[in-house]
Amino acid sequence: MTELLDILAQPAFWVAVLRIATPLIFGTLGVLLCERAGVLNLGIEGIMVAGAFAGWLGVYLGLPLWGGVAVAALTGAAFGLLHAALTVGLALSQHVAGLGITMLATALSYYGYRVSFPKVNTPPTITPFAPMEGLGIPVLSAQTPLTLLALLLVPALAWWLYRTPSGLALRMVGENPQAAEGQGLSVGRTRTAGIVAGSALMGVAGSFLTLSAFNAFFFNMVNGRGWICVALVVFASWRPGKALLGALLFAFFDALQLRLQQSGGSTLPYQLYLMLPYALSILALVVVARKASYPQALMKPYRKGER
Repeated sequence: MTELLDILAQPAFWVAVLRIATPLIFGTLGVLLCERAGVLNLGIEGIMVAGAFAGWLGVYLGLPLWGGVAVAALTGAAFGLLHAALTVGLALSQHVAGLGITMLATALSYYGYRVSFPKVNTPPTITPFAPMEGLGIPVLSAQTPLTLLALLLVPALAWWLYRTPSGLALRMVGENPQAAEGQGLSVGRTRTAGIVAGSALMGVAGSFLTLSAFNAFFFNMVNGRGWICVALVVFASWRPGKALLGALLFAFFDALQLRLQQSGGSTLPYQLYLMLPYALSILALVVVARKASYPQALMKPYRKGER
């Protein structure tokens, strides 16, 4: 218990929590947008990989850091448009299409890396975003601008979803597309817009890893974060505020297990520490998801004129 309290009392621990949570916030908000529109996007894992690679490569080739973020967002949007064409336009299985997007985006990113750097054993590096020193808030001062952007996106997205006509339209096509069509809305266009915007956020989530958390691209760096984001949306009951809470909760457990491993004061196998954030997150998911109210048209293909 004393060891745990010592860890929690360190400002560096909370800095790590917020840093680990940042890509999860972007990714979870992206999944939330897609699912609020009624479409499951399991392509997030591959889209994050593609965003990480495209953003990093853009900066390596001379773009400014924010230009790299923009490239990552556009890359994510492009894969989102493909996903929308398959699931909205052709009404194909959202599970199969999403997994196909993940495999395609991941393979293209790895292939692009090998073609761009055929004789390089160590990944080339860039100069990443610098911490925002001088903010006056210790935990935030140690973060980069992308973390601040992620935090600001949460209330902005919540306001848009619940206070604007376009946000209401997105939620309507995810709840009752027939009623939305009856109000003169284009279900296909609205769902496509939600998928593209959500996928752009997934690309930005990947770019955080190469432009902020690290300074290079390497294989397997996303490491399942996309799947965690899918689970966090269920934990959040499809609400942006709770999505932030879920991302911080998982990041807390992840940062804690890293500190417990480093302390060296335990005889437990390190695999138990690695399992800790996932096991506790699953427990929280089971407790919360039983009462979650999901979009009623989620994963249900819609064809104009059908009842």
